[in-house]
Amino acid sequence: MNRTNRSSTTISVAIVDDHALFREGLREILEAVHDIAIVGEAGDSSAALELVAETRPDVVLLDVEIPGDEVTETVTRFRSISPETQIIILSMYDGPQLLTRLLAAGICGYLLKSVHRHELIAAVRSVYEDPARVVLAVSRHSLAHVEGPPVGVLSEKEQEVLQLAAQALSNGQIARCLGLAEATVKRHMRNIFVKLNAVSRIDAVNKALAASLIPPQSRKEVD
Repeated sequence: MNRTNRSSTTISVAIVDDHALFREGLREILEAVHDIAIVGEAGDSSAALELVAETRPDVVLLDVEIPGDEVTETVTRFRSISPETQIIILSMYDGPQLLTRLLAAGICGYLLKSVHRHELIAAVRSVYEDPARVVLAVSRHSLAHVEGPPVGVLSEKEQEVLQLAAQALSNGQIARCLGLAEATVKRHMRNIFVKLNAVSRIDAVNKALAASLIPPQSRKEVD
């Protein structure tokens, strides 16, 4: 997916929720925005998987309690079918354990359904513009009790990706070096951010160096 000319690009969004009235409300909100287009709706996990496979949307808004597969399984299958699709969970529930599991599964956003429309729109734009970003609109309690993977639990491939990121290589350059798809590199970077509780590439590299997760010589000196 080419996102180099973002200012003139329409963000494709799929809505997955078993309540038709809620889907209609989301559609009305998002269709009123000039840079967002709804490509389809689904009311259960099976239909959602078909929708994602067919449309490969930029962003999926996924209700946490849709009928069918458990939500983390649905997220995992989304990631397999369409790696570049960004997944934002919409939920009535604010629980740190579920949030932790979903972050580990690869979501890039978790919003309570009580958020205002401008927060929803901002979240969709944010994860589209920066696939490595994670957007959360939950209580302070959940943020304080999210049990992320312990620092140090980076896979071998994540370590390789981060070592190359430390040398100031772009996602595309890292992908070529490792023989991976760029979408796969982005997914590894997002997982690294979650595992290290990092807010940027530099932050992730610094935390990894401090924890001896990558060798010091990985770091490229930047003026």
